[in-house]
Amino acid sequence: MIDRKLPFQLTSYLPNLKFCWRCIQVGLLVLPIFPLVGAICIGLALIFTWLHNYHVIIRRPLNWGFALLSLLLIGTAGLAFDKTEAFLGLFNFLPFFFAFAGFNSLIQKPSQLRRLSLILVITSVPVVVMGWGQLFWGWATPPQWLSIFGWFMETGGSPPGRMASVFIYANTLAVYLIIVFILGLGLWLEAYQKLRAKLANSSQGNHQVYDYLPYFLFLSAIAIANFSALILTNSRNAWIIALIACLAYAVYQGWRILVGGVMGVVAAITAAAFAPSPVAEIFRKFVPAFFWARLNDQLYPNRPLALMRTTQWNFAWDLTWQRPWTGWGLRNFTQLYQAQMDIWLGHPHNLFLMLSAETGLPATILFCSLFFWMAIAGIRLLRKEQIPKAQDRVILFSYILLLSCLAIFNTLDVSIFDFRINVLVWVLLSSIAGLISSSRKDAKAQRVQE
Repeated sequence: MIDRKLPFQLTSYLPNLKFCWRCIQVGLLVLPIFPLVGAICIGLALIFTWLHNYHVIIRRPLNWGFALLSLLLIGTAGLAFDKTEAFLGLFNFLPFFFAFAGFNSLIQKPSQLRRLSLILVITSVPVVVMGWGQLFWGWATPPQWLSIFGWFMETGGSPPGRMASVFIYANTLAVYLIIVFILGLGLWLEAYQKLRAKLANSSQGNHQVYDYLPYFLFLSAIAIANFSALILTNSRNAWIIALIACLAYAVYQGWRILVGGVMGVVAAITAAAFAPSPVAEIFRKFVPAFFWARLNDQLYPNRPLALMRTTQWNFAWDLTWQRPWTGWGLRNFTQLYQAQMDIWLGHPHNLFLMLSAETGLPATILFCSLFFWMAIAGIRLLRKEQIPKAQDRVILFSYILLLSCLAIFNTLDVSIFDFRINVLVWVLLSSIAGLISSSRKDAKAQRVQE
């Protein structure tokens, strides 16, 4: 005889959301170095969150949007040029849509966003130290390392001379460093505000300032270390985005001197790289060639035409117009480009052009619209009273800035093909969506009470 009460009995034995929250924290803490352990912990958190909160998850309109996008991607895979590759490409998207839907019901408070930021900043310490060892002290891992940990490290970097650390390739490390650098600056700014407040309110004999100072210095040291690692990745995209992030924080705080300083640095490097020869030579006297020669490609001259981003973008755009509704299928750009250019290339160095070429314009527009909605909703939340504390607003601002910077990065590269980066990005995006949803729910409840 079937017991119809079984689902409710099962729910009573499920672990509460505290267990899920602990699992995701542990998972993110170990993910960069031990990806398998991190994935298991995060996977457990996701499964039990869905079991506990499925009735909430399935009612959220944003999750409906990703469900519709999932159906569109599956449909385009069925019409792909190479269907096998297209269906394999779905694994870069569908599991993470599922994770996004679950975790935005688990992560809903500014304190949780703050905790995630701190965890990621702490994990960056061994990553950066290993990167320094790779470049300056000849550190490398044995061949068996890849099968055990899922990553390996080559002496001198990958490509040679560019820091890659545990992320195998320099551009992938650059994405990771952008994430931890921006979130770390948010924590640093929050700590700076608290330290100033304690200094203003402190009296003689009050040791609260000295108790809080080590934390501020700790965040300062990590921010400097992450910025140095960003430089050593030799990623032009990462340099530009790091400067944009610094400028955004300075504008947010109203630090006009710092805004002017950042703009001056940007102008000097740009002039050294792209100004007419007489003007450029003046700036090249004090701007290191490491920066300006990398920006204008003089550091790596004579690159094949097929490796130039403009060539890849034009090819992807041509593919889009040939199949604007369904695209050619996920992961199909590589073989189509190789057939035309006789060179292997994993992606066209632009996520949005890649999606339009591989999944068609409708799916790409829906994909962009969902993230644009999150960004706009997050900005509107910053301007309302649902987040009264200045420190909490700083943390939310850091997440919105990160979303914007990741969008900019993906116009010049594609960050979805590394599992660890993809997990980090989708957990952080779900945090923004969760906070927005929670704040709207609280606002609605308050209006009902009034």
